[in-house]
Amino acid sequence: MREKASPMHRLDRHARGAYLIAVTPFADDGSLDLASTDRMVDFYLERGATGLTVLGIMGEASKLTAEESRVFVRQVIARVNRAVPVVVGVSSPGFAPMRELAMGVMELGAAGVMVAPAPTLRTDDQILAYFDMVNETLGPRLPWVLQDHPISTGVQMATGLVLKILKNSPDCVMLKHEDSPGLAKLSAIRAAEARGDLQRVSILTGNGGGLFLPEELTRGADGAMTGFAYPEMMVDVVKAHAHGDAERAHDLFDAYLALARYEQQTGIGLAVRKHLMLQRGAIASAMLRKPGPTLSAADVADIDLLVRRQERRLRELGARHAI
Repeated sequence: MREKASPMHRLDRHARGAYLIAVTPFADDGSLDLASTDRMVDFYLERGATGLTVLGIMGEASKLTAEESRVFVRQVIARVNRAVPVVVGVSSPGFAPMRELAMGVMELGAAGVMVAPAPTLRTDDQILAYFDMVNETLGPRLPWVLQDHPISTGVQMATGLVLKILKNSPDCVMLKHEDSPGLAKLSAIRAAEARGDLQRVSILTGNGGGLFLPEELTRGADGAMTGFAYPEMMVDVVKAHAHGDAERAHDLFDAYLALARYEQQTGIGLAVRKHLMLQRGAIASAMLRKPGPTLSAADVADIDLLVRRQERRLRELGARHAI
């Protein structure tokens, strides 16, 4: 059995930086590709990731068996080798499998887990009761992330409801902010903290590939927790903003924006990301598990054009860039 994560790697309310949402690499036959998993982890770390998040929505978590989930998480954590914290998505229709996966990944060395509301929830009372059960299921002293992503879950959580969940959840140390439009919600949470109505919580933005990252940082976000085939964009934008250079943060973001926007298309976004990560040498195959789309020749031509234009803009900025 692996040694448990040291306290310094546990998530806390002051976590900040770029926690990159990892894809799940598959071989051409659809099986887990653990060699590519190692390459992918190295790719993220070499580009300055502050942390990694696995088994998220864009990680095709719902297409993995329980055993595959454990194997994949074990491989990621072993490759990371405590270099950065690893957060694991454990959302599940049932609380028993949620607890089993959460306890298992924490034993492997995860820094915390992430939970989204179940898609069946409709009323505020149902949502509050659900997260009361999440707290009971995970138990005390297990840090967790509240994922607010109504586009994928279908569950709308107004600002007041999010504040109630955070107040009722002493071990919820981070909000993954993915509501859109959501800037007002982010500002309201920071205002509640300033008034003393809420204990500080880390807020990392997850809106598709960081599409509102500069604005969210200005509103008080601590960084990003999302994915993009060019993760150095998020790393560098967060760093520039933290150093007080908001103008450079915007300039860097703008250089990548067209490709980030293309990658966020409903339906084919993950196929675009994996195609680019294959081109960049991060994974050995762009395979998505079924059901999943296939890029057309026209899609690939679009991507090639956007990459060339992005490289030109980055050269003009004098920004760090490596293919």
